[in-house]
Amino acid sequence: MKRLLFFLIPVTMMIGCTKTEKPNPFFVEWNTPFGSPPFHLIEEGHYLPAYEEGIRQHQAEIDAIINNTEEPDFENTIVAYDQAGELLSKVGMVFGGLRSANTSDSLQAIAKITTPMLTAHYNSIRLNQELFAKIKAVYDKRETLNLDTEKMRLVEKIYRDFERGGAALPEEKREELKKISERMSMVSLLLNENLLKENSGFTLVIDDEADLDGLPEWVRAGAAELAQKAGMEGKWLFNLSKPSWIPFLQFSKRRDLREKLYTAYFMRGDNDNENDNKKLFAELMVLRQKMSNILGYANYGEYSTDDQMAESPENVYKFLLDVGKPAIARAKQERDDMRKVIDKEGGNFKLQSWDWWYYAEKVRKEKYDLDEDEIKPYLTIDNVREGIFYVTNKLYGLTYKKRTDIPVYHEEVEAYEVIDRDGSHLAVLLVDPFPRSNKQNGAWCGGYRSGAYKDGVKITPVVTIVLNFSRPVGGKPAMLSWDETETYFHEFGHALHNFFADGHYRRTSRSVPRDFVELPSQVMENWAGEPEVLKVYAKHYETGEPIPDELIEKMQRSSKFNQGFATSEYVAASILDMDWHTRNVTENVDVRKFEKESMDRIGLIPEIVPRYRTTNFGHIFGGGYAAGYYVYLWAGQLDSDAFEAFKETGDIFNQELAAKFRKHILAENCMGEGMEQYVKFRGSAPSIDPLLRQRGLK
Repeated sequence: MKRLLFFLIPVTMMIGCTKTEKPNPFFVEWNTPFGSPPFHLIEEGHYLPAYEEGIRQHQAEIDAIINNTEEPDFENTIVAYDQAGELLSKVGMVFGGLRSANTSDSLQAIAKITTPMLTAHYNSIRLNQELFAKIKAVYDKRETLNLDTEKMRLVEKIYRDFERGGAALPEEKREELKKISERMSMVSLLLNENLLKENSGFTLVIDDEADLDGLPEWVRAGAAELAQKAGMEGKWLFNLSKPSWIPFLQFSKRRDLREKLYTAYFMRGDNDNENDNKKLFAELMVLRQKMSNILGYANYGEYSTDDQMAESPENVYKFLLDVGKPAIARAKQERDDMRKVIDKEGGNFKLQSWDWWYYAEKVRKEKYDLDEDEIKPYLTIDNVREGIFYVTNKLYGLTYKKRTDIPVYHEEVEAYEVIDRDGSHLAVLLVDPFPRSNKQNGAWCGGYRSGAYKDGVKITPVVTIVLNFSRPVGGKPAMLSWDETETYFHEFGHALHNFFADGHYRRTSRSVPRDFVELPSQVMENWAGEPEVLKVYAKHYETGEPIPDELIEKMQRSSKFNQGFATSEYVAASILDMDWHTRNVTENVDVRKFEKESMDRIGLIPEIVPRYRTTNFGHIFGGGYAAGYYVYLWAGQLDSDAFEAFKETGDIFNQELAAKFRKHILAENCMGEGMEQYVKFRGSAPSIDPLLRQRGLK
């Protein structure tokens, strides 16, 4: 899962430990290459004073707008509001990024202080009646102001933000909304904090080599290295990061140990311990329902989809079921194939969810004569990165220069200058490739500075790609699975969106509906497996020989393999998310019962569980993907249709089409709604058929 949002988050007792006498880097201009964050100068004690000063400055800027005696207009009200809070944004992006990628107990403690501070501050702005009156005054006369398209959209977006935030409500409702919002932000923080503890709180330690039966050498070596780092020389350690638990489930012959590791992963947050998330999640659902009702919506699902391409929960459900029904039907066929293997081997047991990866791998080997071990030697992390650089150069003319003078926050992070086709500086890219105990699971693309304009001058972005890929072991380079390879391409698609976004204002730069934002990322995945691209980057780590045609053919023949499972587990999680946000949930809800009823309604087979269960569904703990996890599949119909456009030309690097994609989808997405921009690129709305064909469901 690919993508994630930063949370500005938040404790009191540890503050004394984080004080520093050194000058605060947030209070001076950053004298670093391209103005990137001086991570080497930033200490934990700098954050709280920077937040406090940022809030003070932001409030002063808002007060200046309110107290301006001139008639409200586009510049003195809308632009002034859009550009306010520069320091607060600066510290928030750094703190939020590091809290996700390189956290500590101190950062978690600071987050518990700053979360209520920030929530109260933004509430005071969003619900300020004098400010809203000035914004509304500009909004009401917008048609007479001779605004261009982007300026008009800026006015409309800001007004809509205030309206959706409750500014138009009577005072008693606004006060109630403040209290709800403050509690929601804290509950979201606690949910994520518990999940981080659960992610790092379980390990499977093996001290008998016989228990490694079935595991390839690269899996054993990785586990041995993890154990060594944990002070367990001579043992093998597996944890809940994907590069650890997925290969174990794929290859281990020890069914009991597969069950143990699988259960630990899918039961995160549901162990009735100090990190249990059931009660907190139920409280969050109640709060979101109350908030939605106050704002005039029947439920949070309605509120969330109201400004998205999908427009309503009903449209989301229809779309998910249109894909989910054939996916579940295909999954049943896949299950039957695995049962045959079990019977053939004399297995006297019923296939369970923790068996799926293992027997799917056996079926793949049997049907396509292909396994992961054949592919990985060609997919070193450096090779895959160079493949991405090749694709983006062919499409957009980008080049990349590795820089050692750009500060990074961890020794494993690599820094690159991104250079545009015309030789101009475009962006800074930071890549953080490997798992750490203080790093969130998953993969995401974020930023330490957004690209926009200030006083007419382009401010280039500082973009980060954070991954959790298999580490190099045994003197060999880091070799990626095919899923990891696609993930790298995916996150780079988000990075391209950040590089190219060309809105002149903060609120219009890269401002797209959430169910549009995964289009740039997912479309990039399509190039990863194209034969002419594979021949360029997939080279054996020992011989340098390109991947053979025979292996490429096997990969293509098996490309639709297990898509019933993959699509079903995703649809299941999306349905679960939408069910939580369209039902009137009470705080005493039985989470497990709710999940079962939700899955029974769509006919999910018992051998498959949702990709994320309620208590570890980090995407929906914050507001970013709540009632919105469907967006990856929704964007799937866009990306499959978009790539088909390239295929139709006979040239997957068609320059004319790439230029249109850059212009309408990546750069000028602020100029229209999501579907409007897509039609400008494609010439028509997308069809669902390419998506179904791509997944072998039609």
